[in-house]
Amino acid sequence: MSIVSVSLTTSIYALPGVREYQAQKLEILGVRNVGQLLTHLPHRHEWVRAQAGIADLEPGVISSAVGEITATKISGFGRKARFQAVLHDGDGRLDLVFFNQSFLAKKIPVGTRLRVQGKPTKFGPGLQMANPQFTIIPYEDESTEPVEDDAYRPVYPATEGLPSEQIWAIVKSVLKPAVALLEDHLDDSYRQERALPSLREAYRMMHAPEHEDEVKAARRRLAYDELLMMQLGVHMKRAHLRRTLTAPALERTAKIDEHIAARMPFALTAAQQRVVDEISRDVALTTPTNRLVQGDVGSGKTAVALDAMLLAIAHEHQAALMAPTELLAEQHYLSITEMLKGSSVRVELLTGSMPASDRAAVIAKIASGEVDLVIGTHALISDRVEFHSLALVVIDEQHRFGVEQRAKLRVKGGKEHEAETPHVIVMTATPIPRTIGLTIFGDLDISTIDELPPGRSPVITKKVTREQRKTVYQWVNEKIKQGDQAFIVVPAIEPGKKGEVAVTDLRTLQKQLEGGELHDVKVAALHGRLKRDTREHVMHRFRAGKIDALIATTVIEVGVDVPNATMMIIEDADRFGLAQLHQLRGRVGRGQKPGVCVLIGNPKTEDGIARLNAMVETTSGFVLAEKDLDIRGAGDVFGTRQSGMMPFKVADPMKDTELLQMARRDAAEWIAQSPTLERPEDTLARRRMLKAHGQWLGLGDVG
Repeated sequence: MSIVSVSLTTSIYALPGVREYQAQKLEILGVRNVGQLLTHLPHRHEWVRAQAGIADLEPGVISSAVGEITATKISGFGRKARFQAVLHDGDGRLDLVFFNQSFLAKKIPVGTRLRVQGKPTKFGPGLQMANPQFTIIPYEDESTEPVEDDAYRPVYPATEGLPSEQIWAIVKSVLKPAVALLEDHLDDSYRQERALPSLREAYRMMHAPEHEDEVKAARRRLAYDELLMMQLGVHMKRAHLRRTLTAPALERTAKIDEHIAARMPFALTAAQQRVVDEISRDVALTTPTNRLVQGDVGSGKTAVALDAMLLAIAHEHQAALMAPTELLAEQHYLSITEMLKGSSVRVELLTGSMPASDRAAVIAKIASGEVDLVIGTHALISDRVEFHSLALVVIDEQHRFGVEQRAKLRVKGGKEHEAETPHVIVMTATPIPRTIGLTIFGDLDISTIDELPPGRSPVITKKVTREQRKTVYQWVNEKIKQGDQAFIVVPAIEPGKKGEVAVTDLRTLQKQLEGGELHDVKVAALHGRLKRDTREHVMHRFRAGKIDALIATTVIEVGVDVPNATMMIIEDADRFGLAQLHQLRGRVGRGQKPGVCVLIGNPKTEDGIARLNAMVETTSGFVLAEKDLDIRGAGDVFGTRQSGMMPFKVADPMKDTELLQMARRDAAEWIAQSPTLERPEDTLARRRMLKAHGQWLGLGDVG
């Protein structure tokens, strides 16, 4: 298969030697033209030995051998039938087995001369190849075809009907002319300083390496490019915001400090104070703050956020707190109004499910400046909401909101200060390793609260099987009789449809427990489908101790604070992610008594087993975040695989830390010299950066 002329936009269907079914299969893999074929990279490389005598073959090393078939047989019947053959070359014997290919008995009879390629494995006293590639060699062909040298063979992501070998043959046919068309966005001196190959060389070495070092060099260049494009986008965005936006300067004075401290029910920990100081330095400037505050469950992020919001209010501005769910917004409202009882700060709640008249009244107060602090959900960023003078926004649980939501809040400075944009502080209880933070949240400065308030006892975590549930709920009943309360979390509200995997549901479990182990205690249910008034009523009664056991869905995952709740029972715990399990566990042990978390489940997957084991082994959210990354990878942990925030084919921020730091430094220098990448020599880099990251970073209007 060879090609005289090709462009990067040449359709796969137009390539000589590519059959229509192969082109259709390539489309399934996202490959429609030569350029996309070039970027369909091997996910690994295999060492393939040159042709060897059968006696010299080594187990586990892909090799070729030539010999004569001396015996054949078919074993099994129907779909399970397999064709077996023996290959001799005069010095050794190799057993061949072809599964589900009994038809080969007619194609490869005894006496056939054959070249095979595959990975030998130990089989009895000798070696066996399973489903090897093979070529029949006619006896009149004295040359046994040119034998290739030892080589690294690319192994591609494939699909049914189009194995990696066929993809490699197609890539090989266009590789030389295709890589010659690539333009490099990094010049020679830039690459030499960083010991990076050219883009053409990188793609050639990735697809057709001559030795292992070439694979490493190619991977390093392509990984660096991915990280550099991300960092260029992040730094360009930050430079744009600093250049075009101003925010109110919120200076902290001794008098303001004294007033805020008087409102706090407890002294801040050293970690909380450090983060308060970092925020104070930020918001004292007229450059809009973009800071991520991360802390483990119960580390006191809300107190830090309240401190910042009261600082804005002390300067006669408004502050807003946006939560991802109505229940969490309601919890924040209750706890903050309790903290501010007796103060002159005017606090309101705004959610989508409020009665229209109540919502309209709150919106009117926000616009007139009669509200100092508004707590709400996505309703806060609706077009109908206009602020009088919004100086600071706190967003809880950042990974549930996109960059677009932050951008919408940024333009809500208010009628009094239309030219100004509010400072933004983001809170998350999903700890983020630094390298991931630099990529996913690269447009934010990161603060970490790495200390729990004094007196907090670690929650004891136990895992049990479904067969032990009765014993668990008998223990729950005993603890309730001693004055404790329990959360019981289930993955579903109602039984699933016929044919779906059976999971414990709220309605069934409530019926079972009220008629069984918890028949003599007060049980109630809480889930997202309940009306707001009902939810508030249930939570109020639970908090007041009038409900002993609350059966709930994950609506209680974050922000719910019931000091007397000491038990967290999680049904089908293997159905939840590590971050969710850790958040749920954080709902108990918040008072004077230690908490216990019981994980009920019979995990059937390795990931499920690993998650439950991790929960038992550690109570640190930071350790669990690392384990979650090991189990699932960053794209799944932070929801970025679906959102397109981290489209890395080659780079791995957890492993490529040196490359990430280099890309970050280089991007900062590049943007310092060319803030909008408008210089002629930046055109290619700008185009590639916008294609990769322009949408999720909201860079369409920059420059």
